[in-house]
Amino acid sequence: MASSFRVVLDACVMLPQNLNNLLLTLAAHDLFDPVWTPDLLDEVERNLRKKSFGLTEDQIDRRITQMRRAFPHAEDHAAGYSTLVPSMKNHRKDRHVLAAAVSSSAALIVTANVRDFPKRACTPNDVEAITPDEFLLDQLDLDPDLVLGAMAELVGRNQHPPRSVLGLAESLGPLTPQFSKAVV
Repeated sequence: MASSFRVVLDACVMLPQNLNNLLLTLAAHDLFDPVWTPDLLDEVERNLRKKSFGLTEDQIDRRITQMRRAFPHAEDHAAGYSTLVPSMKNHRKDRHVLAAAVSSSAALIVTANVRDFPKRACTPNDVEAITPDEFLLDQLDLDPDLVLGAMAELVGRNQHPPRSVLGLAESLGPLTPQFSKAVV
């Protein structure tokens, strides 16, 4: 049974492989229902093409295809978001993200760029923007056994490092320092 708690994942939290995998593993365990749009996945795809990620076209296509396959309704939830973009009052480049949250009735946007989602733009729309660190800490507080189990599941299926929960927590440290400390 899918969660009815919808969360928009900003492109910046879908780019780092380990963070994305952990978020989507938690979603697969019904802690939340992920929401994204074609615009967000296009942004992910465009950024993954940068040399710093070191991915081939096949790897990028596979990742996006797997995300869509695993969460076929993630894009459906935000249907019609594009009509709301012009009315959003947050940072221009991220108006599509807030519009997706409003269109999907998402309570949260998980983003590393919370400054692009000021309270004056989010609060009237009943949306809150939080960092991945805050989000993961909240999930850990809500269901520590499930979160730690999801981390163990994730490292169990990894073909590349990290190969332990401790290694995963350490790899997430720069992105989610408080969460990493809490699980180490």
